[in-house]
Amino acid sequence: MQLRNSSSRYGWVSIALHWGVALAVYGLFALGLWMVGLDYYSTWRKDAPDLHKSIGLVLLAVMLLRVIWRFVSPPPPTLPTYGRLTRAGAKLGHRALYLGLFAVMIAGYLISTADGVGIPVFGLFEVPALVSGLPDQADVAGQIHLYLAWALVIFSGLHALAALKHHFIDRDATLKRMLGRQA
Repeated sequence: MQLRNSSSRYGWVSIALHWGVALAVYGLFALGLWMVGLDYYSTWRKDAPDLHKSIGLVLLAVMLLRVIWRFVSPPPPTLPTYGRLTRAGAKLGHRALYLGLFAVMIAGYLISTADGVGIPVFGLFEVPALVSGLPDQADVAGQIHLYLAWALVIFSGLHALAALKHHFIDRDATLKRMLGRQA
């Protein structure tokens, strides 16, 4: 089992981080859409948002670890068959995904801390409210969070389609590398 990335494929740490983040993003998106429709009498009215916030903050920590891991174990270089435009698109696309992930999580944090109250994480500890009291903080951050979440899900779907295009049409090793197989 290869833990670190090599010049030809991703290691298991990068693969686990990649697919774990993808699963968390889609899970949080589904949970978020579901919980905003809950009525006052739902037993999940308080628990669903608490779960959403806790998972979101764990995801933030995982993303920080993921950024550090990219420096510790850099990803394999792009395939030599990629043209200049494909290389630039891949780099820009990955940066957009990372930026979108951090932005949606920061917006979520700003929603939750608008009243100056910290965020409990699975009842184990609390993340303090460092920023609160901005004008219409919860409403503005809520709109940003919603639009960024939709953009992130759509863009990550395009990212997946690009990987499938590389695999089935271009018949290159892009997807195989993210599945831990030799290029």
